[in-house]
Amino acid sequence: QVQLVESGGGLVQAGGSLRLSCAASGSIISIYAMDWYRQTPEKQREFVARIGTIGATNYADSVKGRFTISRDNAKNTVYLQMNSLKPEDTGVYYCNAVPKWPWGQGTQVTVSS
Repeated sequence: QVQLVESGGGLVQAGGSLRLSCAASGSIISIYAMDWYRQTPEKQREFVARIGTIGATNYADSVKGRFTISRDNAKNTVYLQMNSLKPEDTGVYYCNAVPKWPWGQGTQVTVSS
């Protein structure tokens, strides 16, 4: 059974940093592109970043230059380094594969002003 477990969220002041992790089990991530998404009560789940199987990345305009997605296939884990955080980055962050697997529980990120 495929499972994604996100972790690393928390409460941080604006301008701070967090590193999110997404550990996969039940399948290997190396053959999949992997995405990060975020969701707030006001918005639908929105795309944040993608990393391809050979490391190519792309980002939502709102996070370019501040967030970095990476992967460690040996650990079957994807990361999201978030710097210069803003209050509008607040939300529940999820990772997923392309094509999608069952969603994990996500990890809450709260950025205070």
